[in-house]
Amino acid sequence: MTTTQLEPRWLDTDQQRIWRSFLNGVAKINERLDAELRPFGLDLGEYEILVHLSESPEHSLRMSDLAGRVRQSRSRLTHTIARMEAKALVARMACPSDRRGVIAVMTTHGYQLLVTAAPAHVESVRRALVDPVDPEDFAALGRAMDAVIGVTD
Repeated sequence: MTTTQLEPRWLDTDQQRIWRSFLNGVAKINERLDAELRPFGLDLGEYEILVHLSESPEHSLRMSDLAGRVRQSRSRLTHTIARMEAKALVARMACPSDRRGVIAVMTTHGYQLLVTAAPAHVESVRRALVDPVDPEDFAALGRAMDAVIGVTD
C-alpha cells in the first residue's frame, strides 16, 4: 500500500504570529482565571462544572453528559468530581433509570459557593479579555470561535 505524503501548508509569518498569540493568550487567560478562583477554593475546571450543574434541572447531570459539556475525559472528570465531593460541593448518585449511570448533583454548599464566586469570576473575565479588547475585535473573536466549533446562525 502506497501512502501519498501531502506537502504541509505552512503558516505564513502573520498566521504563525497570530496562532502563537492565540495560544499564549488562552494560556494567560486560563492562568489568570484559575488564580483568581483560588481564594474561593476552586479551580477553573471545578467552577465550570458548578456552572453547568447550576444550569441543569435539579442541579444534576449524568457524568457522561457533564464530561462532554466541560470538555474533560470521563476519567479526568471522575477525579475532579472526587475532589469536589471531598469539599462537599457535589455528590454522586446512581442513575435511577440505568444502573451503570452515575449522576453528579450540586450540593447546597456548592451552589452557595458558586453564587459567592460568580461576581469575582465575571469581573476576572472582564479584566482578562472583555475590557482590553476592542468591542469589534471581541465580536470578531466570537465569530471566529463559532466558526471553529461549527456554530451556525
